[in-house]
Amino acid sequence: MSTLVAPAIRSTRPRRVPKGDAQALHASDYTELSRRVKAAGLLERRYGSYVWRTAMLAAGLGVGIVATVLVGHSWWQLGVAVWFAVVFAQAGFLAHDAAHRQVFVSGKRNEWYSRIVANLVVGLGYGWWMQKHTRHHGNPNTIGKDMDLDPNLIVFTEPDALTRTSGVAAFVMRRQGWLFLPAMTLTGLDLHVKTIRMLMSKEGVKHRGVEALLLAVRLISLPVLLIVCAGPVIGIAALVLNVLLFGFLLGGAFAPNHIGMPQIAPSQKVDYLRRQVLTSRNITGGPVVDFLMGGLNHQIEHHLFPSLPSANLREARRMIRDYCHEMGLPYTERPLPKAMADVVRSVHRIGLRAADPFDCPAAAALRMA
Repeated sequence: MSTLVAPAIRSTRPRRVPKGDAQALHASDYTELSRRVKAAGLLERRYGSYVWRTAMLAAGLGVGIVATVLVGHSWWQLGVAVWFAVVFAQAGFLAHDAAHRQVFVSGKRNEWYSRIVANLVVGLGYGWWMQKHTRHHGNPNTIGKDMDLDPNLIVFTEPDALTRTSGVAAFVMRRQGWLFLPAMTLTGLDLHVKTIRMLMSKEGVKHRGVEALLLAVRLISLPVLLIVCAGPVIGIAALVLNVLLFGFLLGGAFAPNHIGMPQIAPSQKVDYLRRQVLTSRNITGGPVVDFLMGGLNHQIEHHLFPSLPSANLREARRMIRDYCHEMGLPYTERPLPKAMADVVRSVHRIGLRAADPFDCPAAAALRMA
């Protein structure tokens, strides 16, 4: 992975135009693609799909609650915790789709659907997430602008890595390739904590009281249900398993989409089509991967057309892939295991490159081979 966009990000089909007209031509590239997608009817709402998914979410929650009560004081509660983790992850994908106005024509209806599902089912603050995710879509993999690149336990950019030169942070960074997959299990806990922090802060959050109430119901009711039905030991064990698995499922749906792809320098100018396509990676694998990743495995299509219903992403993929080939743009697709291997190698290399800037170049090259 490069901290600057690779030269390919500026490539397109051969053409000779005056220098000042290049940006206009690049804009017309996206306009033409948009025309084709609209003409194919792919941006039309898929109400039936979302009615079905919402009904399945409600049924899944109901089954989980009933199972928790019936299983009672038994270690089979761990199985119910796994069930809940899958349901919460699917709820997260539904909230994501609504936040992108994929479900309804009305913006307010999408907003409230997403707010209720995100806070009440997922335990994720809609207001906090929208600020973060909107910046990500506008500036994917752009250093200093995409909040998904902000350092946490893992460092994703070389400039951030160079600030961790000593202490525990540097120790962890040198080993972050090995720690990345285990660290994904903390994704859910991290989302809960950041949501609570924002709701308790002075930052402007629309409908703060409603979000706080919905979040409180979600974060209190599940632990109470588990402890009352299964006892404190089994209940807490089931809760921990649920949070860790939920985090792994959610993190696994987002991590392979951009990590390891070219990064854009803050001052670099890249048109919309190339910015979205060349910083994104699609994940192949058929209906099973579609389900596990909530359609986000079609990341290129989603970034080009965020309001395109997830049920239409697979069909849009063929059209957009062919158009990218027509334009001479790299269109990256990888099976999930290989994509995750790319991600791990990427964060590992970032940690090693910054670990010791005076290290022998030959030794460093052998370590990163």
